[in-house]
Amino acid sequence: MRRTPVAEFNALVLQTVNAIERHMIETMSARSHLRHVEFAVEEVPPPMRAYEADIVEAQGVPLSKLYPAQPGTAAWAPRIVLYRRPIELRAANEMELGMLVTSILTEQLGSLLNLPPETLEP
Repeated sequence: MRRTPVAEFNALVLQTVNAIERHMIETMSARSHLRHVEFAVEEVPPPMRAYEADIVEAQGVPLSKLYPAQPGTAAWAPRIVLYRRPIELRAANEMELGMLVTSILTEQLGSLLNLPPETLEP
């Protein structure tokens, strides 16, 4: 049975997060820094304000957003949201899609963890 495009994209994001986490554990000899980070996928980005920090965008269209932790609220953990449709529209094939998802996640995680994104590349 074939998975839906939504299920395939979600699986790609999960595989990429797991690969980044394994790479971090192997190269940084530390426990997972991603244990308390939430990852989500939404179809499209919400309407944007004039300027918002922590957004990865291409040609003015948001591809992902980092929501920082807000202790004492329902948003107690940092959250990285990827916007599926804009990301898929920028990839010509599955290989490009995987590379784009990896690039977006490493950029957002680098910003969150204060690490250069290239050190997080699996």
